Amino acid sequence: MATAPVVETPPAVVTSAPVVHHKKGILSYWRLYAAISPFYLLFLAFGLIPVGFSLYLSFHRWDGLGSMEFAGLSQYRYLLGDSQFWTAIGNTIIIWALATFPMIFLAMVTAVLLNSAVRFKNVYRFAFFLPNVTSIVAVAIIFGSVFSTNFGLMNAVLQALGLDQVAWLNSPWGIKVAIATLMTWQWTGYNAIIFLAGLQTIPSELYEAARMDGAGPVQTFFRITLPLLRPVLLFVLVISTVTGLQSFSEPQVLLQTTDNNSSFAGGPGHAGQTMVLYFFQQTFDNNDFGYGAAVAWGIFLVVILFSIINWRLVQRRGED
Repeated sequence: MATAPVVETPPAVVTSAPVVHHKKGILSYWRLYAAISPFYLLFLAFGLIPVGFSLYLSFHRWDGLGSMEFAGLSQYRYLLGDSQFWTAIGNTIIIWALATFPMIFLAMVTAVLLNSAVRFKNVYRFAFFLPNVTSIVAVAIIFGSVFSTNFGLMNAVLQALGLDQVAWLNSPWGIKVAIATLMTWQWTGYNAIIFLAGLQTIPSELYEAARMDGAGPVQTFFRITLPLLRPVLLFVLVISTVTGLQSFSEPQVLLQTTDNNSSFAGGPGHAGQTMVLYFFQQTFDNNDFGYGAAVAWGIFLVVILFSIINWRLVQRRGED
């Protein structure tokens, strides 16, 4: 008996409802924006608005109480011819150079030693990082005693070696060396930790291959370690430039008792007066807030200029 052929019915086409994409506006994310708003409100109140006001203030004369008087570019023209401001720039650059280059060298050597240490690594890292978290006021007071003319540790060492005493905090170069030594002691450990983090990213296979090729420690450092650490070195140099050119607490606390006229004078002959100290002297000692704002923007331009120079020098050496 023949069976009837089975006719397959086509599968039913399931039609789905069209998907409607609703575009969410900014207001739909208000909870997220509200969660991060404290940072932006604080930045606006204590960062952006004061910066904008300082720029506006630099074009006016104001003693902080009376009415403002528009001065145009006259304060910037006076700043360019202000010999004391240029002296402060020179002091700042000399102190920065005396502190930064020895600090970078010591930080790199310390990082290499920490990287090769086998035991108590964390203890060493904590010990070297401790100066950075210590109160700068307390440290400056201690260094003031170390560099004291009559009872200081430095002069005691010089006398033990049969050398004459040095009036560290009363001579131009003694003041600069004391401030630079303080800054070097403060920042060496911090930058050593940064260099150490960079060293730990270098593959150990490169050092093993260098040893198999007969390279010594000096060749390994200059041909492997230093080239691969160039980005870290650039970061440390730029950060050290920004912080060093804005030094304030170190000379202010160290030299505040060496000049009776002003705690921002930078010691005898303004030998330790940095740019920021000069800014404070003009603003708060002389109550010239308009000119102080112009000085602040002058400091900003100097810091930017030196940061760009350092960045270009390191980049050019990397290309060579």
